[in-house]
Amino acid sequence: MNEIKPTATNKVEPLRRLGEIGLSNFAPYLMNRIMGRYNANLRHEIAGLGLTTPKMRALAVLSVIDGLPISELAVYAVVEQSTLSRALEQLTADGLVRRDPDPHDSRVTRIVITDAGRAAFEQLWPSMSRVYSQMFHGIPTDERTAFVATLQKVLHNIRKHDF
Repeated sequence: MNEIKPTATNKVEPLRRLGEIGLSNFAPYLMNRIMGRYNANLRHEIAGLGLTTPKMRALAVLSVIDGLPISELAVYAVVEQSTLSRALEQLTADGLVRRDPDPHDSRVTRIVITDAGRAAFEQLWPSMSRVYSQMFHGIPTDERTAFVATLQKVLHNIRKHDF
């Protein structure tokens, strides 16, 4: 029932049930709640620009790392590739991104943010920054830095891709 699982440090710990851990101590639950609230706090501004969360995420990533293949953009934007493809169709139709063939691989399409897409993202960025700052209100810089470093380690532990 409560099987024993080896940990990364080779210590053996009993398998605890979610009820024993508690939702308020279960990191995946907390991360989902945080991201759900973050997205909800931006929903009005996103909708006002004619965007959705997947479109906003794509523009945000492309504003930093432009010209990504669709498969990499899906990973960075944390959006299923099928959902991202639909969002990219609409972003392309709206003139916010364009699809360029990869110069080295004809099977690959790269997504490039346009000036209009960058302008739309820049219009949204103050709201994103405000909500981000609100998330860390009252949290000292050293704690925020340690938290982000821990998240980076967690992502490294669970990632499937080298980026």
